[in-house]
Amino acid sequence: MTYVFLNLISDEEISNIILQPDIVVVCDQSKLRKTGYFGVPDLIIEISSPTTARQDKLVKFNKFEKAGVNEYWIVEPDTKLVSVFTLQDNNRYGRPELYTEIDNVVVSLFPDLLIQLSSVFNF
Repeated sequence: MTYVFLNLISDEEISNIILQPDIVVVCDQSKLRKTGYFGVPDLIIEISSPTTARQDKLVKFNKFEKAGVNEYWIVEPDTKLVSVFTLQDNNRYGRPELYTEIDNVVVSLFPDLLIQLSSVFNF
């Protein structure tokens, strides 16, 4: 269990920006502490379900965008759909790239890393 502390807002709002993503890719290990990651991760992946969809697609989406998370994935196992949001030059997420179980996804941070979604959804 990893908590992400997006300590980019005033101290009064710190409790509103402690999040627990499903998967966090951290390239700067100097920001790792025993209690979590203090800073902005490079990639966050949420495994969404009907009960977490609002949190993943609205609340966390907006907080991660505002904090400057470079890439945010929402994986929907029920529909076998992956939405990949990438931070644009205007510091906003553009339209998502959408992938299905038959697609392969290249992780923008690691151009040599190809994820075959067929192996992800057929576990």
